[in-house]
Amino acid sequence: MPDNRIDPPRQLPLDLGHGTGYSRDELVVSGTNSQAVALVDRWPDWPSPVVVLAGPAGSGKTHLASIWRARAGAVKVDAGRIGDCMASLGARPALIDDVDAGPVDEEGLFHLINAVRAAGSTLLLTARRFPSAWGVRLPDLASRLKAAAMVEIHEPDDLLLAGVITKLFADRQVEVEPHVVQYL
Repeated sequence: MPDNRIDPPRQLPLDLGHGTGYSRDELVVSGTNSQAVALVDRWPDWPSPVVVLAGPAGSGKTHLASIWRARAGAVKVDAGRIGDCMASLGARPALIDDVDAGPVDEEGLFHLINAVRAAGSTLLLTARRFPSAWGVRLPDLASRLKAAAMVEIHEPDDLLLAGVITKLFADRQVEVEPHVVQYL
């Protein structure tokens, strides 16, 4: 009877992982996100101290927010713990990424907006939807959010998708020919 045992591998796989780049140089710009990129690049010369950047999942909101956060020296605030972060914020800019991912802490957000405005600072909120779709019940917060500058990132177009695919390959140190990316 033959021996059907399989020899264990003699080579160990290495889980080297890969880093995801969130720098400005790694940002792919197209018509779908150009307004949002221009706004981030224009900081601190914003039309309003509070900016809402809205768009679908995977559209680049977090990438843009990371670029702005690094440039502005902003404090990332947890949407569920806004009140806890206010004391340490001071006059620094603030970022809440995916503010509408869960229930909005309306009172905390209201006080944060007031604190940012009083300090002459800025607040960037990223969300999938604009504030009018958040179901805000606090009238004073609703009015503050209406005064915010709103910028939309649209669904990625073919140019943006090709750039992102190329970037993802580069993140993994893999070079691909442009015709391969177009095929994908």
